[in-house]
Amino acid sequence: MLIMMKEKIIIQDLHKSFGPRVVLDGLDLTVYESEIVCIIGISGAGKSVILKNLIGILTPDSGRIFVDGEEFTGANDKTRRRILSKYGVLFQGGALFDSLNIYDNIAFGLRRKKISEDQIKNIVPETLENVGLRDIEYKSPSEISGGMQKRVGLARSIALKPEIMLYDEPTTGVDAITGGAVDRLIKKMRDSFAITSIVVTHDIKSALRLADRIAMIHQGKIIFSGPPDEFKSTENEYVQQFIEGRAHGPIAVL
Repeated sequence: MLIMMKEKIIIQDLHKSFGPRVVLDGLDLTVYESEIVCIIGISGAGKSVILKNLIGILTPDSGRIFVDGEEFTGANDKTRRRILSKYGVLFQGGALFDSLNIYDNIAFGLRRKKISEDQIKNIVPETLENVGLRDIEYKSPSEISGGMQKRVGLARSIALKPEIMLYDEPTTGVDAITGGAVDRLIKKMRDSFAITSIVVTHDIKSALRLADRIAMIHQGKIIFSGPPDEFKSTENEYVQQFIEGRAHGPIAVL
């Protein structure tokens, strides 16, 4: 039986330049519901620029972005707010508020949504439990490890029950064992809550164990998109150079 996958995010012919520097040059990418897509590429290829366009931090020069069939690019404020409410974002390092303890970090977005304090008292420990943490609510971010900070950042995002999670280099700055734990946690969040996930990373090992599909960006376009097994076996010379970390090949190393 053929199972039809629902399109969650569609990026069409996206262009973005900064002065004379072209970063996105007609980029196309479709992400399906509950899918984990890892976007990889060399430093400066435009991976994070894609995320910033998705959440409106940057505005594309041209092209279109659709979420659940609604166009985000050029949308009115009401539509933009509705689409943005579907996102959770995990920035590098967790991006926690240093002046707030863990409880208040997680409660921050909930309070902005006017969730009652009685509800928040239940949501915070439950959400921490979901990411494998407990009894740290009244610690400050500086009192916990970098890996724990990433998990708290994830807890803060999923407390808002997002439909889509965007991860910006989630394994950067942590050791290999903690990185593996972060990857398993991303999968757990998808499996538990049917979250659609886009993961920007330069970590090939992470992408291979985590992704349903890997999309490689080069010179502003997606030059490969496929499951990890196809990524490893493809004869695409750009992909092979990236996997092997070779200095010589079609990707210029500065």
